Amino acid sequence: MTLTIDGRQITVPKGTNVLEAARALGIDISAFCYHPGLSIAACCRQCLVSVEKNPKLQPSCQQTAGEGMVVHTTDPQSTHARKQMLEFTLVNHPIDCPICDKAGECTLQKLYFEHDNADSRVDVPKIEKPKVVDLGPHVVLDAERCILCTRCIRVCDEVAGVHELEMSQRGSHQELGTAPGARLENPYSLNTVDVCPVGALTSKDFRFTMRAWELEATPSVCNGCATGCNTEIHHKNDRVWRLVPRHNPDVNKYWMCDEGRFTYHGLRDDRLAVPTIEGLPATWDRALARAAEQLKAALKSPAQVAVVLSAQHSNEENFALAKLAAAWKVTNVFVSASAPAPGRADAILRDADVDPNARGVQAIAGAAVKPFAELEAGINTGAIRAVVALGDALALGDAAQGRLHELDALIVLAWREVGAARAATVALPIAAWAERGGTITNRAGVVQRQHAAVLPPGQAVAGWEALVRLAQATGASLSKTAWSHPREVHKDMVAAVPAFAGSQWGREARPIQLRFANSRG
Repeated sequence: MTLTIDGRQITVPKGTNVLEAARALGIDISAFCYHPGLSIAACCRQCLVSVEKNPKLQPSCQQTAGEGMVVHTTDPQSTHARKQMLEFTLVNHPIDCPICDKAGECTLQKLYFEHDNADSRVDVPKIEKPKVVDLGPHVVLDAERCILCTRCIRVCDEVAGVHELEMSQRGSHQELGTAPGARLENPYSLNTVDVCPVGALTSKDFRFTMRAWELEATPSVCNGCATGCNTEIHHKNDRVWRLVPRHNPDVNKYWMCDEGRFTYHGLRDDRLAVPTIEGLPATWDRALARAAEQLKAALKSPAQVAVVLSAQHSNEENFALAKLAAAWKVTNVFVSASAPAPGRADAILRDADVDPNARGVQAIAGAAVKPFAELEAGINTGAIRAVVALGDALALGDAAQGRLHELDALIVLAWREVGAARAATVALPIAAWAERGGTITNRAGVVQRQHAAVLPPGQAVAGWEALVRLAQATGASLSKTAWSHPREVHKDMVAAVPAFAGSQWGREARPIQLRFANSRG
């Protein structure tokens, strides 16, 4: 369909609404209830436009583009109507922006300054509604701020597939609340906070912790399961404050699950910040020297050495460790993976595989990878005398766990001082997923980039860099040219592993302060 909007012609696919057609031209029509990932409600009337040969103003979100249609968005009639609707929306809205968690990314705040910016004419008491309403385990409602856009209701109905929210009463006394006998506790409940254009729905996890306009946003990928939802890491002063979904039409659209949002909490707990030898802090030089001493002795019989890759870590880290195993002529290569969680899976986004990179690490390990049970048997029988592991998680039985301290060498590269890292003869601190650049491969085989958002604590370095140091200490070589950046590791990996053919490292992402990034709503 070819139509004209504000004197500019554009051709759009049949069925496109006028609002999206205008946005394709760079014309931003104000709206509250419209969301590209949800059905159209046309209840806020904030996107009214003039359509020639139509006597009434039309909501542009609901008006389908027609052949030869002529639309005006900046004519006096349309702009005056939108300004009136904005004033009507503000009649009973509390002016508590200084304490509102949405301030700085609030659509109502933004539109007021762009389209109204006039003094209030309200000279009567505002209608009071409930505040701090506990809707569920993760969400709190301030009903006075709600502008009745129904986005949250549609998220529950259309994304999560459960009817947990609805409106009650009529007119200015209309209120959002939970459906009779229901609570907002579906696994996707925090998407209602994302789509709320104001500060009516707030996350208990983020509420009153950080001002949104001070946060910086770095694109990344969720590390919580094999789906690989695209996310934004919101951080400040080298601390992550929250994760929110980032639009990817092929993976997660506009959404992510609640569980994935909370994976950032692990970045703060039980961190391994310095190398350790037998559990005691050490310098990198001393730790590498001790690791090299133990490994050189063990590598005199490579059949007694095991290398463990990890489905929790990036492709580049696993590729570097696989290359190191080849340089050492070690054939006992295993993959550490979490046990599936069948009850977690659904037909939306959540996957039973809680490892983010199982498919990528399998491609790197190839057919040479051995069943993990053989590692456990080798430790129990003493056939395996040395283990080099990526990550703190070694899914071993109680007997094998108890024998870890009997190994001649247990070299662990981890970002948490738990599990195998506590039992390690030498533990080397590496950066977590939000602290280093790298790629992971989701369940559909899509290779996606994770960007470094914050600095790792203490003396921790990226996993591939720690492996380069370990290789140098043992006299091994990982590549023809020394790696100095993860893009170089990625380039060699693409050349060596057919599954990564065509994968591009891409440009580095610079963090953007949310005050300059417009509104997530």
